[in-house]
Amino acid sequence: MISKIKLQFGSSGTKGALETDLTPITVFVGPNNSGKSKLLLEIEEYSKNGKINSKSVILSDLVFSKIIDPEEEIRKHTLIPTPRENLAPNQIVFGDSTIRNKIDKSNLFMYLNDIETYKVYFCSFYLYFNTLRLGGGNRINLIHEQPGGDLQGNPQNILQVLFQDNNKRQEVRRIIYDAFKKYFVIDPTKLGYLRIKLSETPPNDEIQERGIHQDAIDFHNKALDINLASDGVKAFTGIITTIIAGDPKVILIDEPEAFLHPSLAYNLGKEVSNSVNGSFKNLFVSTHSSNFLMGCIQSGVPINIVRLTYSNNSPTARILPSDKVLKLMRHPLLRSTGVLNGLFYEYVIVTEADSDRAFYQEINDRLLAFNPDKGIPNCLFLNAQNKQTIHEILRPLREMGIPCVAIVDVDVIKEGGKVWSNLLSSANIPNVTIQSTGISRGHLKSAFDGKQINFKTNGGVNLLDSQDRQACNDLFDQLDEYGIFTVRNGELESWLKSLGVTSSHSPEWLIEIFEKLGEDPTSSNYVKPSSGDIWDFMHKIKTWFFNPSRKGTP
Repeated sequence: MISKIKLQFGSSGTKGALETDLTPITVFVGPNNSGKSKLLLEIEEYSKNGKINSKSVILSDLVFSKIIDPEEEIRKHTLIPTPRENLAPNQIVFGDSTIRNKIDKSNLFMYLNDIETYKVYFCSFYLYFNTLRLGGGNRINLIHEQPGGDLQGNPQNILQVLFQDNNKRQEVRRIIYDAFKKYFVIDPTKLGYLRIKLSETPPNDEIQERGIHQDAIDFHNKALDINLASDGVKAFTGIITTIIAGDPKVILIDEPEAFLHPSLAYNLGKEVSNSVNGSFKNLFVSTHSSNFLMGCIQSGVPINIVRLTYSNNSPTARILPSDKVLKLMRHPLLRSTGVLNGLFYEYVIVTEADSDRAFYQEINDRLLAFNPDKGIPNCLFLNAQNKQTIHEILRPLREMGIPCVAIVDVDVIKEGGKVWSNLLSSANIPNVTIQSTGISRGHLKSAFDGKQINFKTNGGVNLLDSQDRQACNDLFDQLDEYGIFTVRNGELESWLKSLGVTSSHSPEWLIEIFEKLGEDPTSSNYVKPSSGDIWDFMHKIKTWFFNPSRKGTP
């Protein structure tokens, strides 16, 4: 239906606006307030009116593909005229249960056959009622009882379609059973209306489900009315029934994961992807759920993933290669550390260990609460398990345009060969620079080794002689420019020495430092941000994130 989407901006202020051919599914990801829901509204308005609204700030244009069989589309949506409609020769009533238009059939055929020339008419007369946006409320309303209608005419609502089409009803039943272990059935025993029920047992046959005799009444009476089910069940069922049985050609779903357990969000992503594949429908989704996104990708259906951001009054839009996202899902380390969640944050910080992650996140939370000018908003903290694997997280996130920082202890200077080159290359440091820093690193390692003590726990760079200390700081300054920040005083336990923590091993140190920091912000013992130490270190990282000319991000 929609073959191409054009936005008003691209991956940066210097890059061209994003323009891409569409797959059956387009998923918009990104941080909060990045414009995902707004874009769905703009697509909906364009689909119904055939032109850009003057207030549109994201969408630039939509391009439509040719309808394969205009005559069939006209037949499906031609309604029986009422006596009051007084049709002229060659006029028909065209629409659905919500809208009825009197229109000359030859004109309508012309609009459907040459969409780009008659885009406004095509959208106004055809796509207007073939566009559906599902928000948090109306997706639940879709499961309410609906009129039974005339079984001899074209179905006028979703339940009529499912009641008349055994194959579609069986497909919905399969999906609902997989999700909830209950059988989806349609109850016609309230004469004139159709209702969704969830049964503990499947119907014996079609007659038991679709009949109004005593056996059918008894069967449906035992089933659960879906209105009595949870919001998650209602939302899931509403979306599935609409996509499988509904006729909308453009479907827009805002946060489909609402009300759903993560495993159900995954299921929903997989099922809706399979349902729209090959259907000549476009599904646009805005989501914050990595589980829903994983379901879409795992379905194998072609998918576009578009990451939107809005920071410092600057919007960006970037296509994320689904193969790279798939790698984030399949790689054991990346999957276990929740790297895919980075798609939904503005910034990401990767640390060596979980104690590091917990500490730096707590420090950032305090900065955001008491000194927001130094805190990093909308930031995800991840644990890479050790410095040797940081590159496995840093590289794919940087490749997808996500600003990502690594925090490493001072003993990174001991890591030569592949560990050093992998870390630096994952931050997009040029090969020539990697080679030159390798020489400096080797010299500084020898200088540290000459001290014959554990420099990580005994002062870090401060152990070095003046000249070597300057060289070491110069090297770390270079790494800072590319978003690799070194704890120059040694390691995690070197922060906030003034609090008098006696433990020196990470787990015990973390417990004690959190006790010293305090829990109650109203207590006089609660440690609030100040100058120097860890507070300035975090601010330095924020400065890199907020620098539009930062090095190391494509």
